[in-house]
Amino acid sequence: MKRGLIAAIGVAAMLASVAACGSDDSKDSSKKAGADGYKGQTLTVWAMDGSTPPGWTKNLQAAFKKKTGATVKFETQKWDGIQQKITTALSESTPPDVIEVGNTQTPAYAATGGLADLSDLKSQIGADWTPSLSKSSVYQGKQYAAPWYFANRVVIYNKKVWADAGITGTPKTRAEFFKDLDAIKKKGQAEPIYLPGQNWYFFDGLTIGQGADLVKKSGGKYVSNLADPKVTAAMELYKKYQSYSKASKDKDEANPQQAEVFAKGNVGAFIGMGWEAGTAITANKKIAKDIGYFTIPGETAAKPEGVFLGGSNFAVAAASKKQDLAKEFLKMALGDKFEGALAKESGIVPNKASLDSNLKGNAAGEAAAPAAAVSGGTTPLIPEWAAVENDPNPVKSYMTSVLSGKSPAAAAAAVEGEINKRLAQKN
Repeated sequence: MKRGLIAAIGVAAMLASVAACGSDDSKDSSKKAGADGYKGQTLTVWAMDGSTPPGWTKNLQAAFKKKTGATVKFETQKWDGIQQKITTALSESTPPDVIEVGNTQTPAYAATGGLADLSDLKSQIGADWTPSLSKSSVYQGKQYAAPWYFANRVVIYNKKVWADAGITGTPKTRAEFFKDLDAIKKKGQAEPIYLPGQNWYFFDGLTIGQGADLVKKSGGKYVSNLADPKVTAAMELYKKYQSYSKASKDKDEANPQQAEVFAKGNVGAFIGMGWEAGTAITANKKIAKDIGYFTIPGETAAKPEGVFLGGSNFAVAAASKKQDLAKEFLKMALGDKFEGALAKESGIVPNKASLDSNLKGNAAGEAAAPAAAVSGGTTPLIPEWAAVENDPNPVKSYMTSVLSGKSPAAAAAAVEGEINKRLAQKN
């Protein structure tokens, strides 16, 4: 699952006419009477590479065909360049009917009228969607998408390194976590944690944990919030974690791949997505037996650390002529049966906490779920945010500056002009 926004390129300009092309029930070719009233029709669904595991997909297609008489045609898309591709598709008169969209990308499409209003669907099947997961589907009070699946960072640790340092369990609080890192450091045989200076999604999670956001509204427009004392507190926490690492202060977790560093066997832990353990095992199969997972601990045992929620929503194109059929698909795909099956087969966090039991036996999924429900959040859910993440990312520059000795206030002041400039760009 690839996370990270791709810059919106001319979204508003390309979709300005889409709002006028929304569904009109009198012209909705999918609106038929009877359980099999859609017989012979084909519903086109764009899903991202890796999002639709084979068992789930096959069973869903069969069940949908049996219920409606219609065929679901999945068209697999690549993350690279997807935002421009979706932008173009939504501006056409015959777009795909249902589209998987990144959760943090959803507001940009909703703001331009490219997505159908699904508020009625929310009232029918979304009463118990986990609020932190559903939040990204809402724009200006309306439900423009539906939460599908999610993932967040956990602590991936080396059981052998921990045992060698005399650690017998996993920490439940932040203080206990630091105590364990101290024990590994004192042992002197391994790097306690591998944490490069620019793992900014972990920093965003710490910011969420402090009850803060990376932007604020001032004078009717969004501006940088890096100077907020709560953001400073999050950065100080990051700095403490990073002090246990030998990793470069001006690189992120992909340069080099942190899982490959961990695979060498001389690192106690790293903060990453559950699937990164697979990357480590590919690099060194012998490490598989030593890998464990736990939820990133917060200040108290009752509330895990804040985490950035990466994930995807399902949306219906406003210009689709099959609005009702698309909603029938969403009712089935997002219902307990298939949402639970997806969690079980893929290990992703489902859209409601009552389905977390499907993660039993998946150690990474079990470690991710508690924080997703209680402490999860995202980068700012505004269309203007997309440009901020473009390289060179000013938030990363801020982090490196603080870790290199500059005060958080001075580091924030050095980049806030660039952040504000990007936030002011027209999408």
